[in-house]
Amino acid sequence: MDVEEFRTRGKEMVDYICKYMKNLPNQRVTPHLEPGYLKELIPSEAPVEPENWNDIMEDVDKKIMPGITHWQHPRFHAYFPSGNSYPSILADMLSNAIGCIGFSWAASPACTELETIVMDWFGKAIGLPHDFITSNKGSTGGGVIQTSASECVLISMLAARNQAIQYLKKNLIDPNEIEDSAFLPKLVGYCSKEAHSCVEKAAKILLVKVRILEPDEKGSLDKQTLEDAIRKDKENGLFPFFVSTILGSTSSCSFDNLQVIGPICKAEPCIWLHVDAAYAGNAFICPELKPYLKGIEYADSFNTNPNKWLLVNFDCSCLWVRCRVKLTSALVVDPLYLQHANSNESIDYRHWGIPLSRRFRSLKLWFVIRKYGLVGLQKYIRNHITLAKHFETLVSKDNRFEVLNDVRLGLVCFRLVANDQVNQELLANINASGKLHMIPSMVKNKYIIRFCINAEDAKQEDVEDAWRIITEHASEILEPTNNKKKEFTKPPLTRQMSKRFAFTRSVSKELYKRCRSRSNLLDGATPILVADSDEEDVEVQQGNNCEAVDFLASSLDDNVFLDEYKKDFRFHPQSPTEIKCNGM
Repeated sequence: MDVEEFRTRGKEMVDYICKYMKNLPNQRVTPHLEPGYLKELIPSEAPVEPENWNDIMEDVDKKIMPGITHWQHPRFHAYFPSGNSYPSILADMLSNAIGCIGFSWAASPACTELETIVMDWFGKAIGLPHDFITSNKGSTGGGVIQTSASECVLISMLAARNQAIQYLKKNLIDPNEIEDSAFLPKLVGYCSKEAHSCVEKAAKILLVKVRILEPDEKGSLDKQTLEDAIRKDKENGLFPFFVSTILGSTSSCSFDNLQVIGPICKAEPCIWLHVDAAYAGNAFICPELKPYLKGIEYADSFNTNPNKWLLVNFDCSCLWVRCRVKLTSALVVDPLYLQHANSNESIDYRHWGIPLSRRFRSLKLWFVIRKYGLVGLQKYIRNHITLAKHFETLVSKDNRFEVLNDVRLGLVCFRLVANDQVNQELLANINASGKLHMIPSMVKNKYIIRFCINAEDAKQEDVEDAWRIITEHASEILEPTNNKKKEFTKPPLTRQMSKRFAFTRSVSKELYKRCRSRSNLLDGATPILVADSDEEDVEVQQGNNCEAVDFLASSLDDNVFLDEYKKDFRFHPQSPTEIKCNGM
């Protein structure tokens, strides 16, 4: 492709993107496909000869787009927002065209210096402490853009581990005779059960222990629980080195109290306090939300994701540290071929993360902040919060439902006032319809449905449309028709598909009990485990019969919905007693 063809195709691509974004409301939110659909449509070998661009784009339309879950859809309410805006898209286009690998100042001066500047812009807007802002006189820290919050947590834990090992070595008689790895079994970190699973993953990567502690009724890390855990571990010869707190958890957007946790960490000789605010941290640019940041003065590191709730495309995760030397001392590898004449006068971000190669990600954060201004970004965040409050009001007015979280930002956790199985059925039916997409989580040991405001230009009518879809499905489950001729007006989900759309996975009762005894963290992507035997018992009590669905599914290749039936069709089970399934 030469420059002239690129000019033509580039304009066409912009038009294609605009058309896609404009037509999103008319699409299903999620695809109506089975796993493995694409391998039947795309050749198993790469093409030997060049192919025509029009053929490639035709395949995008016919093969790729039918398999897309539309994260920017106005009725996509799963997970947290996937940041996206036209200024960010344009910035990524320019960054990709420049194609620099900004691992050092010398490799691309503007890439390095703009990152420092916009991280200071953003950090000041959030209200981070003096030391976190590079440009502040006497500052010891600064900010860096990573790929994800998971990487931010890993990097922070790595720096904390290095700090703890150096501390322990200084307190030994002959520290030079001890390898760093010898200290790993002694190290232990802490987080609440509301923390993201990346904390658990980071501990596995770094070969250290992590205590997953039970939060209080509000989903916050409890002061007494943390103090007791630290005391017991110290009595057993372990060395507490890391506490990961959350401001805006994945499950329920709960907040840890930094004013309580901070002093506990500072009372210990060497605990690094990390604050994970991947979603909520962006909202602190709003003055009225800064109270949630109280206690941040105790933190050693803080992260938030503009690619979640600040209209910046993935990837762009911002990490600030109080002391950059503590971070870089755990990561510096400085071969001669990477050194340059200005090494002592500038930041080399290759020392601030795991990869050497770094994209020009600050460009899109710069574009977005400038194009929207802080006022525009505040308006966007406030609109999401207002809409979430409106949805909370709608739920609260319907006595069939309950809200399970303290709705502070853009997330509402709700459920039917019924057992978990009924709520799983509700979510499965909604997601299978393709009209709306949500995911579950566990809050207060209950299966809940998360409703998050995601779209940039979300409106009140979008929320009310979503509520109408939810209540219609709830009525079908709770108020089944008595008209025999309408028994199959809505074909039922198969058992397997129901679990897929409810994001659950069945395991044996014994395995379920073993898993429940462990304190695994959630990530919003891993299916929630349910016990086969318990579920079957409850479903029989509710009058549902999964055998009927399994029987039909066994002969219909496990389609998402069973084939449409005639109005007067009735299913006759083998047993003499008529069975009702899902209200049929």
